[in-house]
Amino acid sequence: MNNMYTWFEQLIKPSWAPPAWLFGPVWTFLYILIAVSFGKVFVMAWQKQIPFSVALPFILNLFFNFIFTTLQFGLKNNFLSALDILLVLGTLIWAMIAIYPHARWITYLQIPYVLWVSFATVLQLTITYLNLK
Repeated sequence: MNNMYTWFEQLIKPSWAPPAWLFGPVWTFLYILIAVSFGKVFVMAWQKQIPFSVALPFILNLFFNFIFTTLQFGLKNNFLSALDILLVLGTLIWAMIAIYPHARWITYLQIPYVLWVSFATVLQLTITYLNLK
């Protein structure tokens, strides 16, 4: 595990990259928002209050979000991580649009998440570019 983070620490990063310690608290906060809002979406889908097509981007977002760590730190692959973070951002925007007519508060609850993922996307794309070999 330590080897994974050593590899990441050795990558060239932009001067505006946040310190490593910030990611834990930010993601803890975001995962609480995700658990509440995505959980509500899944309950609504289970109870047939919304069609499955509305829940689909939430499912895909969770999948892409959870595989990021494996791609970035397990496989140590910046390119796949960059593609994945674009999919996280894309499915999140899709999810926000899909749920809006059914539960606007869920869309609004995603604002911190979409802001962080937008920042993380630019950061990951920059790190990928800076470390091309």
